[in-house]
Amino acid sequence: MQAIQLDNYRIDNLKLTEVPTPEVGENEVLVRTTAVSLQYLDLLTVENTLGLNIPLPFIPVSEGVGVVESVGKNVTRWKKGDRVLIPFITRWEAGRTTPFHNALRTGIQTSGTLAEFTIQPENTLVRSPQNLSDEEATSLSVAGLTAWAMLVNQANIRAGQSILIQGSGGVSLAALQIAKMSGLKVIATTGSREKEQKLKDLGADDVINYKDFPDWSNEVKRLNNGTGVDVTLDVAGNETINQSILSVKEHGFVGLVGFMSGSKLTFDVFPLIMNYIRLQGYSVGNAQELNELVNAIEVNNFKPVIDSIYNINQTQEAFRKLKSGNAFGKVVIKF
Repeated sequence: MQAIQLDNYRIDNLKLTEVPTPEVGENEVLVRTTAVSLQYLDLLTVENTLGLNIPLPFIPVSEGVGVVESVGKNVTRWKKGDRVLIPFITRWEAGRTTPFHNALRTGIQTSGTLAEFTIQPENTLVRSPQNLSDEEATSLSVAGLTAWAMLVNQANIRAGQSILIQGSGGVSLAALQIAKMSGLKVIATTGSREKEQKLKDLGADDVINYKDFPDWSNEVKRLNNGTGVDVTLDVAGNETINQSILSVKEHGFVGLVGFMSGSKLTFDVFPLIMNYIRLQGYSVGNAQELNELVNAIEVNNFKPVIDSIYNINQTQEAFRKLKSGNAFGKVVIKF
C-alpha cells in the first residue's frame, strides 16, 4: 500500500512510499483511508519539536476518515463499505481516561493516518456523519471532538452564556460553531484583518484584533457589558494564558487545549483564586462523545471549515501551509 513515511525529522523528509498492507485481527477493522486533516500536534511530531523521538521510519498524522475494507471474524459492529472516523485515542470508548487509554494515540504511539490502509479497533470507530463529505468529516476525531468534549461535557455550556474563541484553527472554529449552535454569544480574537470578516461570517458576534488590543481581556469585557465571558478555550499557552484568565467572569471556565506559543506556563494565580476560576486541561475525548458530536452535526447540519485540500502527492505543501499560520480552518489531504 501507499503511505507517507518520515525517515528523518522535518517536513522535507515526508515521502510517498510503498509499505506492507497490515493484516486485520479477529476484533479489528481494516479501514481504507479517504482523507486526513492536519493539526498543530502533527507538525510538532514531524519536526520533533516536543522531543518525543518517535522511532523512524514513521507514518504521521492523527485525524482521518475512511471506508471499511474488511473486518475480523469476531467483528459485529461494522461491514465493508461503512464510512468511519478513525479514533485518536484508540482504546477510549467512554468514561474518564486512564493510563491504559492514554498509552496509545494515533500518529504518536501508533502509526498515523497518512496511509492507504490502517488497522482500527472495532469498539472505538464511530460512523461518519451522513451530511458531510469525507474531507469535511476528517476534522472531527481530534479538532471537533476536542471542542465538543471541552464545551459540552467539561464547561457544560448552555444557551444565553458568552464565550471567547481564540484564533482560527480547527479547534477554535469548531468551538465557535458549537457555541452558536448552542445559543451562546461569541467573541473571537484574531491577528488578521482578513480573518476578522471571516469570523463574523461564521457567526462571531464581535471580533477583537489582538494586534490592536494586546491586553484583549479589557476589550472582551467592554464588548460583554463590562463583565468577563463564561468560557474560553486557550489555544496558544504561554503567551495567552494570563489574558485568558482575565477574560472570564467569576466562576468562569478556562479550557487549556493548545500550546502554540509554548507549553511552559507562567501566570498570576491571584485572579484565578479570587475569581474562583476553573482551569481545565483536556485532550480530545472518547468514542461516546464523538458519537454525540456526529448526532449533533446531523441534526444541525454543522459544516466544519476547510481552508484547503491537497492530494497525497502534495503532503509537504500541506504541512507548509499549516506551518505558515495563514490557514482559516483545516488543511486536508485526500487519497
